[in-house]
Amino acid sequence: MSEVAIRVENLSKFYRLGYVGASTISDDLQRFWQMNVLGKPDPFLDLAQANARDTKGSDYVWALRDVNFDVQKGEVLGIIGKNGAGKSTLLKILAKVTGPTTGAIKINGRIASLLEVGTGFHPELTGRENIFLNGAVLGMRKAEIKAKFDEIVDFSGVERYIDTPVKRYSSGMYVRLAFAVAAHLEPDILIVDEVLAVGDAEFQKKCIGKIQNVSRNEGRTVLFVSHNMTSIADLCTKCLFMKQGQVLSYDTTSKIVGQYLQDNLNLLNEYNDLVSVPRDNKTYMQRARLLSMEMVQDNYFWKDTPEFQFTVEIIDKNITELEFGFAINGANGSRIFTYESEQAYPCHQGQRLAFRLKLTEPTLVPSRYYLSLGIRSHVNTLDAIENFLSFTILDTDKNGKHFGFTQGPEISGYVDSAVDVTEMHTK
Repeated sequence: MSEVAIRVENLSKFYRLGYVGASTISDDLQRFWQMNVLGKPDPFLDLAQANARDTKGSDYVWALRDVNFDVQKGEVLGIIGKNGAGKSTLLKILAKVTGPTTGAIKINGRIASLLEVGTGFHPELTGRENIFLNGAVLGMRKAEIKAKFDEIVDFSGVERYIDTPVKRYSSGMYVRLAFAVAAHLEPDILIVDEVLAVGDAEFQKKCIGKIQNVSRNEGRTVLFVSHNMTSIADLCTKCLFMKQGQVLSYDTTSKIVGQYLQDNLNLLNEYNDLVSVPRDNKTYMQRARLLSMEMVQDNYFWKDTPEFQFTVEIIDKNITELEFGFAINGANGSRIFTYESEQAYPCHQGQRLAFRLKLTEPTLVPSRYYLSLGIRSHVNTLDAIENFLSFTILDTDKNGKHFGFTQGPEISGYVDSAVDVTEMHTK
């Protein structure tokens, strides 16, 4: 165990839907009789099913099932998978927020976790008091916390509000202070869930830099959960791909991210249109939604100027203008290029708009790429789908020029236009 920071062996966790915990008092009594008196296995384990969100079945659900892996000291492990894959449940067991149903975990060192906004904070206490409270929970002496206090406050950027009760903090301020505490109080193992997405882009960049520093320079172990494949690719040395509570694969980050993107693409290909594709965010598609997205040419570009088009439907009468953006990701999940529309397009309830985009000077090298698309009104995201379409740049011409989308500042090469196609789509 000297070099292994975390060892997970045959870890499983199941819940009974509609109940707090996994069972009722009656179930507990039945379980006690079967297991402790008769010496038989847990009678409810055979009732549990895989955690598939879109199907009905037993009330007993496996949030995790037979999970095994090791994390070496100083390693940054990325944990990826769709919502409901078991990522957060795994982190809660490692952080000892909840216990496993079966299996065991072995942890070598002190753990600090950031599982959700405000984890470990008391809302009535000030930021200053919560820093000392969190430090005490981690087993640190008051003198140790004082020595780190100024550094924590400076990193968080909430110095002006440090003596204000945290119940008055915004979610972004909460995360800033919570991450600063978790990262600076010198835990041996740092567990970070998707909460960094609440912070702004500048703070996310700052946090990623801090995670890299505590891992590479200070030899601490980090478990990092995110849906942002760029962050995963930048930070993590290895990756764990989870699906329906099980470990689908565990390997180097580049291999796992590529597998995740391809799995996501295969899932999306099962649907006939974008409307039926499940979104991660429940609020998406309620005010406006993406209807279709396609390449104007084939999926493979050969000596052609690439173009693609998509259609949008406006649902909410309060949506009067629309903006869009898209991103191109590499096969390893890295963000290659992003683009945002240079204007807001007027729209109205019930309207369907078709957008067509064209690039005049493509310069991507031959490889596999994935497209993500989002629409918004002002600062509010209305709908978004990650990595839903892929294309491959095959080769270069005799002059060495590549064909595909551009990487770089050639935004002026785009011609974006919106055409009202409401009548075309009206049945």
